[in-house]
Amino acid sequence: MDVTDVPWSATGLDPLAGRVLEYLVAVRSADRDEAASAVGVSPSEAERALRHLADAALATQTGGAAPRWTAAPPRPSLGALLARRRAELARVEDLVERLSETHEAVSGPRATDVVEVLRSEDEVPARYRQLLMGSSSEVLHLAKPPYVTGASASTGAVGVTPGVQMRSVYETDGFTDSVSLMTALRGTGEGGKLRMTSQIPVKLVIFDRAAALLPIWADRPSSGSLVVHSPALVMALVALFESVWERAEPVSLTRRHDLPDADRGLPASGRDLRTREILRMMAVGMKDETIARILNVSRRTLQQHISDAGAVLGARTRFQIALLAAKQGWLSDRSDGADHPS
Repeated sequence: MDVTDVPWSATGLDPLAGRVLEYLVAVRSADRDEAASAVGVSPSEAERALRHLADAALATQTGGAAPRWTAAPPRPSLGALLARRRAELARVEDLVERLSETHEAVSGPRATDVVEVLRSEDEVPARYRQLLMGSSSEVLHLAKPPYVTGASASTGAVGVTPGVQMRSVYETDGFTDSVSLMTALRGTGEGGKLRMTSQIPVKLVIFDRAAALLPIWADRPSSGSLVVHSPALVMALVALFESVWERAEPVSLTRRHDLPDADRGLPASGRDLRTREILRMMAVGMKDETIARILNVSRRTLQQHISDAGAVLGARTRFQIALLAAKQGWLSDRSDGADHPS
């Protein structure tokens, strides 16, 4: 019989004693050397295993010049051993319950092991900075209005540590102020990635998939935040972020120019690229004011791009322009040299 899969430790026997017992039940009797040879150990090791079996009432030594050993009937002998083990486990279970009750009685002040509650105006930005600066690999960010102003706004000046990738999704209707734009520019400028979507379920920041920061009340972010440490809850929030990220539209700020009406003097290929950027932003529902702010161009320049695209596509309304641009492949990052605005 193969005993390698038998959990002898559950009975209180070590694996060697279990192997010797398996051998003894298959023979009438055996001496120490025969048992040692059968299980492949030294005579002294076999002797110790046989003594262990005798102490557990699982084997009996018979007299004679060369003592021999026989196995006790397995069902009653092992049954008695298991009954004793069950009684011991029951006592341990009682101890566990008592320890758990004691732990729960005093664990209130240590609730931060699972969730921290931040209520004061200064706590949230300070904890955010601490978590951000302590991140070593990845920061995931969902941003939507209303944004916290005042003392908390200072957190926008904090950047991620070099080598940490930041992925951000902004809600289009809220991406209109200079704070959100500069935060996004800082993140993408350090190797981060930015996407836009029309609706985000909750403001959220996840640090190294180990902790998550989100407001207590979705419509009142200044009223306090939660820092979640529970692995199960954090992974659920990561899944939420990835779902939003998958549906959001990629936006690049790396080709943004720092002068108003920056399209002047751009070659035709650059203007084509700018038009595609504008059309992609339109496709996710961004308003002209927001697009102009992101790309740092005037409303007049922006509307000229849209008008030119409409003329090429034969479209009159913004909806038609966005729809036909998507069909023509203009909203893709891939450039095949054909069917692009000119």
